Amino acid sequence: MTALRLPLILMLAGVLGLAGCSVHQPVSLYQLDSGSPAQPAQSAGMAVLLGPVTIADYLQRETLLQRQPDGSLQASADGRWAGSLSSDIDQLLLRQVAGHLDSQRVVLAPATLGFAPDVQVLLTITRLDSGESQPAILDAQWRLIDRRGQVRDNRIIHLQEQHAGGTAAQVQAQGVLLQRLAEQLSVALKPLANQPPIAEAPRKKEPKPVAPAAEQDKQPKIPMASPIRTDMEVFRF
Repeated sequence: MTALRLPLILMLAGVLGLAGCSVHQPVSLYQLDSGSPAQPAQSAGMAVLLGPVTIADYLQRETLLQRQPDGSLQASADGRWAGSLSSDIDQLLLRQVAGHLDSQRVVLAPATLGFAPDVQVLLTITRLDSGESQPAILDAQWRLIDRRGQVRDNRIIHLQEQHAGGTAAQVQAQGVLLQRLAEQLSVALKPLANQPPIAEAPRKKEPKPVAPAAEQDKQPKIPMASPIRTDMEVFRF
């Protein structure tokens, strides 16, 4: 009886071991490639406030999504983002734009107190994905606001990048798309670096203070001249 139980126990142990291996398959973690941006040297370069940068709702997750031929999205079985994709996008754009402008004065929104930007970039990314047989695609829109609060540029961007098909190749292609976006954005920013200073409005003369009524009563009054009457009569002969 014991001899019959031993093979059964070994078989169950093997099945459970295989099930455990299938459940705990290693998952690769991925980050966007920032490329090799130049290190900005000018500490007094163009002041740019980058953001808010808004990304589509479906990108605000750790799951790495795969675009299917029918247009649907499925979660990747062998990879996910190593942290926040939104933060990766912010940092990639920051380094790329600062490098292209050669300026240390490129900061992410919200800005610290006292920072007066020459331009603010409002950026919305509505699509950033790819698939094993689908190219990497980036759809975005930016608006550039100058120091007077006027919109100086409004542009809709559509970029596409081919890849080799694997997950790592797809992530690399998405990083290349963001680098190209930063390059085009920097080209649009450069003409706004030499904005004329904002002229100060002329100050109005302050009206002279009016003395209170009580003080006016205390001031000496000059007596008014009044006609003098006499009781003398004039006689004519």
